[in-house]
Amino acid sequence: MKPWHYIGLDVHCQFTSLAAMTQSGRITKRWQGPTTIPDLGEALGAVPRPRKVILEEGALADWLLRNLQAHADEVVVCEPRRNALIAKDSDKDDPIDAEKLADLMRGGYIKVVHHPESQDRAIFKQHVALYHQTVRHRVREANRSIAYLRRWGIFVSEAKLVMPKSRQDVLGRLPEDATVRADFDTMLALYDVASEQEHKMRQRLLAQARQNGLIKRWQEIPGVGWIRGATFFVFLDTPWRFKTKAKLWRYMGIGLESQHSGVGPKMVHVCQKANRYLKAAILGAARSATCTEEATTNPFAEQYWRWVTQGISPRNARRNLARSLAATLWSMWKTGDVYRPELVGRDPSEPRS
Repeated sequence: MKPWHYIGLDVHCQFTSLAAMTQSGRITKRWQGPTTIPDLGEALGAVPRPRKVILEEGALADWLLRNLQAHADEVVVCEPRRNALIAKDSDKDDPIDAEKLADLMRGGYIKVVHHPESQDRAIFKQHVALYHQTVRHRVREANRSIAYLRRWGIFVSEAKLVMPKSRQDVLGRLPEDATVRADFDTMLALYDVASEQEHKMRQRLLAQARQNGLIKRWQEIPGVGWIRGATFFVFLDTPWRFKTKAKLWRYMGIGLESQHSGVGPKMVHVCQKANRYLKAAILGAARSATCTEEATTNPFAEQYWRWVTQGISPRNARRNLARSLAATLWSMWKTGDVYRPELVGRDPSEPRS
């Protein structure tokens, strides 16, 4: 088999820098040109096959990944935070960054970023992410209005901003000043727009989620609704990304990682580098699962209260419960099985009934 050529791309909106490297580390081509598929395809075509292309994760990564597949034998998107060599070693500019990307790939030092294979799945993922961003925007607008009212000694919750009658009560407590009233009216108008957009996006998201058989099966699990189910589905994308539950938990922000050096103590803490959407969704599901009144049919609530009774803090018990929920979701996805409460928390080595 012919030796590989490794091609690093340092991508910007207006232009891209390219560096091609052989397996021995010799630079065979440098190029800089517009960030368009025809120009990039022509530049890649000048490098002998087989060729591997590497670029860093960013706003353009998914678009380039899909459109450059035909021009390379393999296209890889990598994690920028792991590429400390690019930022710390020697000089830095776009051609140098492209060369170092190719060198990192040649040495096998990159961390690949997963992207959905199908465009439909990628669109669904972007829609779910935009919905969560819209929710944060609505909360931000509500907090701005609440903070503005506090300057006038008025203490309310977001619920008071929703209903017209309660709004009138709040307005009646503001100073009789035209500027103050106009400013608060502007804040309420911005909040209303954010709320309306969130509602519209939620309806579209629910319509898509209800068409998915896996997300529909997940609705039987306590604490997992349509929004959380869709979030798990699009950001995990496939259960085969993770070889063990521990790796799945770390990606979701509920796993543990250890640090130890020399004769010092071994430090164990929760993994901080995680997908924030998944972390919020799984911890929210764990919180909801403990609030159900149907404890007899909810093995997750039973787990939680058993751990608390044993002396585990509520916070750690909730994190343990999140791991149990994640393992159940992962198992149902891999096996195609339905939700079976009797299997929750059971030793996997035990035979099924």
